[in-house]
Amino acid sequence: MNTPFFGFLHDLTWGDLPLEVQDHARRWLLDLVGVAAGGSTTRLASIVRNHAARQFGAGAQGARMLMGGRRVSPAGAALAGGMTIDALDAHDGHKLTKGHVGCGVLPALLALTEAEAQDDDRDFLTALVIGYELGTRAGIALHRTAPDYHTSGAWVAVACAALGARVLGLDGANTREAIGIAEYHGPRSQMMRCIDHPTMLKDGSGWGAMTGVSAAYLAADGFTGAPAISVEGEDVADLWADLGQTWRILEQYWKPFPVCRWAQPPVQAVLDLRRAHGLSAGDVDRIEVTTFHQSLRLATRTPATTEEAQYSTAYPTAVAMVRGGIGPQDVAEAAFGDPDIRRLAEGMVVTESDDYNAAFPARRIADVTLVLTDGTRLSSGPTEAKGDPEAPASMADVRAKFHAYADPVLGAGPAGALERGIDALGSGESLKPVLDLILAPAQATQPEGIPA
Repeated sequence: MNTPFFGFLHDLTWGDLPLEVQDHARRWLLDLVGVAAGGSTTRLASIVRNHAARQFGAGAQGARMLMGGRRVSPAGAALAGGMTIDALDAHDGHKLTKGHVGCGVLPALLALTEAEAQDDDRDFLTALVIGYELGTRAGIALHRTAPDYHTSGAWVAVACAALGARVLGLDGANTREAIGIAEYHGPRSQMMRCIDHPTMLKDGSGWGAMTGVSAAYLAADGFTGAPAISVEGEDVADLWADLGQTWRILEQYWKPFPVCRWAQPPVQAVLDLRRAHGLSAGDVDRIEVTTFHQSLRLATRTPATTEEAQYSTAYPTAVAMVRGGIGPQDVAEAAFGDPDIRRLAEGMVVTESDDYNAAFPARRIADVTLVLTDGTRLSSGPTEAKGDPEAPASMADVRAKFHAYADPVLGAGPAGALERGIDALGSGESLKPVLDLILAPAQATQPEGIPA
């Protein structure tokens, strides 16, 4: 049994957290909720919310779906919430996990909190921090010990089961069974398959959240599944020994754009060149990108779906050159017809660098050369995306992104109330007003043909 794991999970309190960690809990909550609002308008989110409503009945202990309002089972709410956030690839992540913790942990925690009638805002934020700490370590551990490159859902499941054990008050023995069940049932899905063939499967976060919540309830009923090798293995013991000393929540990166992180360095490089030289799309004959192998694999140039647009290097880089930025509206299917974007994306030259490959995943680097219509070549030099923990985004940037994603969906008034509510969490007040805002149905029009 991993003693540091179980003590940290069940005994940590809000007062144990450094102020910087408390601030980051609110920071990532605000960002995730904004992304969820934007994601709620997608066809993916509508399909999965309807699926949860039809296939995951609420039973005796229901929970409302994130940005959906309808009551389903806790496992169904975790599934729908995780996939709603994941529908818009703009949520936080961690370099060494090559994936995302909050996307699965938050909807699982929301579902468990409501189903079990929890109302302590400090305990909620403490649990969110615990989810980041356990999930990040589980992700690093699984990547260290498994040969395949799996989606985030594979290891997020472990963190979600642990949070379920905390909320349900499971003892050490049943907690051990819960995380073992979750590790075994977690979706060990093929990440590069979804890179090469982008679909609504995305990063498996919703399925991992569902698996973790289900595992906790199974363990509470006596179902067995221990041990979780990624927690108890001797070859990963070092990752768990510093719980409560090294805070992995501080290591997450923030995404300025709603596309795969691997595509964001060339997007940033183009924006830097565009601003520095006062360029427009008409000035550019072609774009040349040198990047790392995984970014090269984001090979879609003319997307037909929002998923293809998000898992592309050429398309968002071309959007950045044409529009001077990229937001949720730019990865919606209505945005795909721009002839300048198509011209630059289809003509883009993308190659990989051995040096940039060697730097991955700790660093994600690209450089861009703009070849202008007069033959001039403008080069960015090695560029990394903004928002890495070494150079974190300002809170003003985080708030601006939240409103850019949330205001068009929730309305400026409710979005502002949600922001203020999240800012106030940790004061010992009731969690219910914030939960009601997060779990209320989004007001945006549903995609055509997909009923609410």
